[in-house]
Amino acid sequence: MKALRIVDLKKSYDGKIAIDGIDFTIEKGEFFGFLGPNGAGKTSTINCITGIATHDSGTIEVFGVDVKKEYREARKLIGLAPQEFNIDFFAPVRKTLNYMGGYFGLRKKEREARVEQLLHLMELEEHADKQFRHLSGGLKRRVMIARSLVHDPEFLILDEPTAGVDVHLRHELWRYLEGLNSEGKTILLTSHYIEEVEKLCGRIAIINRGKIVAEGDKSEFVAEGKNLEERYLSITQGEGW
Repeated sequence: MKALRIVDLKKSYDGKIAIDGIDFTIEKGEFFGFLGPNGAGKTSTINCITGIATHDSGTIEVFGVDVKKEYREARKLIGLAPQEFNIDFFAPVRKTLNYMGGYFGLRKKEREARVEQLLHLMELEEHADKQFRHLSGGLKRRVMIARSLVHDPEFLILDEPTAGVDVHLRHELWRYLEGLNSEGKTILLTSHYIEEVEKLCGRIAIINRGKIVAEGDKSEFVAEGKNLEERYLSITQGEGW
């Protein structure tokens, strides 16, 4: 069964096409890179997968569950760490994670154990009772990832997870993400740091102007002595695939 299956997905906003009939799949356990320029359709696609937006037509299934027809079941399978800090800046970290566990129906004992596990995993234990607003950029990113993992989803979506993070912390986050993937999490990653996608992802799709313009194994993108950034620029500038 595919972790994600998208067939002929279309989405418009006020008559402007954001997603123009795209198709792609992600296998269970993959670390999948989803690249594209600003406004290409990445966030619109993610919003349709997670139910933040409703697609106009086409099919989206997460582990065989239709995200529109069976929204609640699909949402339980997905963990989303968005680029924006859509979080209560005045709430302590532990409270934020606890609240998210309650949202997904975890009982108190299970929820508290899961929160402590994630605080340890993300090395947030000494920051657990600090307000989110008092954390550094790197710690905030860790909290966002931890929040996305509270309900132990099968499929993790990371939208620019290291944006604004310094080089040292970025490498730490890479280590966390590689560990999650090695434990079996399926991960969809979007990032403007092309080297991040090249390091972490095994398969990649590029979207431009609402269409998938390239898709394949990383080895295909870096063939003939080119790196992923060179290939990406070539493809998105209209030079073909």
